[in-house]
Amino acid sequence: MISITPLLILYTSVLALLIYCLLNLRTLFLNRRSSHSPLPPGPKPWPIIGNLPHLGAIPHHSLAEMAQTYGPLLHLRLGLVHVVVASSADVAAQFLKTHDAKFSNRPPNSGAKHIAYNYQDLVFAPYGPKWRKLRKICSVHLFSAKALDDFRHVRQEEVGVLVNGLAGAGKRAVHLGQLLNICATNALGRVMLGKRVFSYGTSAGTGDAKADEFKDMVVELMTLAGVFNIGDFIPALEFLDLQGVAKKMKKLHARFDSFLNKILEEHSSSGNADLLSTLLSLKDVEDSEGGRLTDTEIKALLLNLFTAGTDTSSSTVEWAIAEVLRHPKVLAQARKELDSVIGPGRLVTELDLPRLPYLEAIVKETFRLHPSTPLSLPRMASESCEINGYSIPEGSTLLVNVWAIARDPKAWADPLEFRPERFLPGGERPNADVRGNDFEVIPFGAGRRICAGLSLGLRMVQLLTATLVHAFDWTLADGQEAGKINMDEAYGLTLQRAVPLMVHPSPRLSPPAYNA
Repeated sequence: MISITPLLILYTSVLALLIYCLLNLRTLFLNRRSSHSPLPPGPKPWPIIGNLPHLGAIPHHSLAEMAQTYGPLLHLRLGLVHVVVASSADVAAQFLKTHDAKFSNRPPNSGAKHIAYNYQDLVFAPYGPKWRKLRKICSVHLFSAKALDDFRHVRQEEVGVLVNGLAGAGKRAVHLGQLLNICATNALGRVMLGKRVFSYGTSAGTGDAKADEFKDMVVELMTLAGVFNIGDFIPALEFLDLQGVAKKMKKLHARFDSFLNKILEEHSSSGNADLLSTLLSLKDVEDSEGGRLTDTEIKALLLNLFTAGTDTSSSTVEWAIAEVLRHPKVLAQARKELDSVIGPGRLVTELDLPRLPYLEAIVKETFRLHPSTPLSLPRMASESCEINGYSIPEGSTLLVNVWAIARDPKAWADPLEFRPERFLPGGERPNADVRGNDFEVIPFGAGRRICAGLSLGLRMVQLLTATLVHAFDWTLADGQEAGKINMDEAYGLTLQRAVPLMVHPSPRLSPPAYNA
């Protein structure tokens, strides 16, 4: 009897050789078709797998280094796929503004297939009627100015609950990122479902086991989504799942689906008036573009909101607090502003935020140095175009290196320094906007596929950062010095800290402020 393993190896080798030959023929054909303008420069690809080995452990770092050698418009070949990377504000603007309509679709990818209900969600849905339907629902019912104002009290109450727990933590060190995640999830949960999703545990300043599990699930999702899966770039090898990514994604999807099904089951008898009730009512409404809303689309939308809409905000605030602790002068200036505007007798509210320009500058600087999505979600060229004299073939995948753009020394003075003053009058970019209009700092992306939850994310990050800076003094766990905080990044689609921020909070306001 012949062992199946040698047959599989033989089959894979023959298949790989065939793919390599086809790839060379395809490349020659594309180059002949666009001989008047070459592809952008980039490192020489390996046979078959292309430039996949060049991506390294943290791709946005590796791509930034490549841009220093080959320029801000980079071409890679990942398997069979042409990939172009924008690493400067000017190049990003050409893709996301000038040619935005040609780059409004997502390329096929295993994450959307195995986790996001096979492209039924808002983030990965193809650009068209279904995507416009989901975007419209979110824009009207969740992210409009009116909706945000209507639920302002919810966000403030949840921040108050967090503050109360931190004030009672005593001498215990708290995992700040975990508690921030619970706060952001509960704030969204009350708007979406009419109730909190998690508790803070039996001890003040701690999370519960379900919250820990949920956070782990979200981090795993972002880690898996950040993997450059060979099967996405060499479709003929997809069934082999060489990295085991698809298997992990399917297992994780089952966990999320169970979580979401439980939410739907519990909600059916709650009688709450919330966004989920609105979504369920839309199942009976025929949309002129995208048809009726389905249960799968509802779950996919909830998945988007409870992952991208919570962890990104909490992680950004964790980075912000780490930065102000590392920079005592920044912390002192922020406290001076907060004490002057708010005083010691109450907590910050959202209505206070426009009167806190230095705090806003701290948040902008955090978004610049630590964008929640350092390497943009991929887009795909629906037709060929030309950028900076280079040919961008139809079907190419576009990646925007948001992290590299925000650290470009041609755009920023001392780009690696945390310096909020650069966003204040007299600074280098006093009017810079993080809402997708100034391409030097685009933490939420830009163009048609800009983050739908931008306005909510901004409010939540500003409110949480202002409150934590105003309400507490902070010392690091285990006697660590603030100047030596580990600022390494973990691998993933979103920018997680490699080492969680463990801190001791100490109330600095009058006692009544913590019982609001």
